[in-house]
Amino acid sequence: MWIFGRKGGSGFSASSTAEEVTQGIDATGLTAIVTGASSGIGAETTRVLAMRGAHVVMAVRNVKTGAEVKESILKEIPHAKIDVMELDLSSVASVRKFASEYNSSGHPLNILINNAGVMAPPFMLSQDNIELQFATNHLGHFLLTNLLLENLKNTAQQSHKEGRIVNVSSMGHKFTYREGIRFDKINDKDSYTSWYAYGQSKLANILHANELARRLKDEGLEITANSLHPGAINTNLMRHQNLIEGIVNWIGKYFIKDIPQGAATTCYVALHPQVKGITGEYFSDSNVATPTSHARDTELAKKLWDFSLSLTKPQ
Repeated sequence: MWIFGRKGGSGFSASSTAEEVTQGIDATGLTAIVTGASSGIGAETTRVLAMRGAHVVMAVRNVKTGAEVKESILKEIPHAKIDVMELDLSSVASVRKFASEYNSSGHPLNILINNAGVMAPPFMLSQDNIELQFATNHLGHFLLTNLLLENLKNTAQQSHKEGRIVNVSSMGHKFTYREGIRFDKINDKDSYTSWYAYGQSKLANILHANELARRLKDEGLEITANSLHPGAINTNLMRHQNLIEGIVNWIGKYFIKDIPQGAATTCYVALHPQVKGITGEYFSDSNVATPTSHARDTELAKKLWDFSLSLTKPQ
């Protein structure tokens, strides 16, 4: 558990938990989708949002595991409203199927939390032949957001409540390839570096949120889009990094956030009244922070948007 941390302007710090940053907030009547909700900070985000009264849809690759997490939450919070739906973000077909089923279900959508991700695996291609980290961490969420946007817009207009889109990025966005996004080498196995590719995908999460925020603002919509760094957390994201996981377990009790602390910034950005009207920002430790110059590059954000559209358009 992180034992240090000075409180920022929000009144919260690195040691704040998801329950603490949402204390006293009533989310009754709100519906949220959380991707990657069957473990780690996704599961904790689901638990805390449900605790505060939100109807949470767990978008998960493994429905059986998702159902087990749902049951464990219901044992603690019997009144929780939780559904489980299948979603594999590395597959365009799966994303389209999920969005179609969700939109046709009649459920409104107030909050979309793009949380799921993979970290630094060996070079692999997705089902659609895109480098796995870029496909899962960015492209899948980019397409999912676009396909759910009309629902978000309609819900915001009909409910008169601000819609929120939350991209879980990482300070890992600082450690990307020199050019930021390697548009012409996304699938280049020979020059692939697992950590740089991870940083590239996390940079893409920030650029996506920023460009989306600009577009939504131009339309005059009451929907915000922000990104965040959850903190250094020992979750199953590190399943490809045995040595690092060993070091984390050794020193982690002092310097690594636990899961409730790791989910805090996500829950803060998704629910807190302090964030109302704030869009196109990057948060860390439940406070606005400053990402890299690449992440603030508006032209790079526009180029990534067009590139992502071309990779996800129907064949």
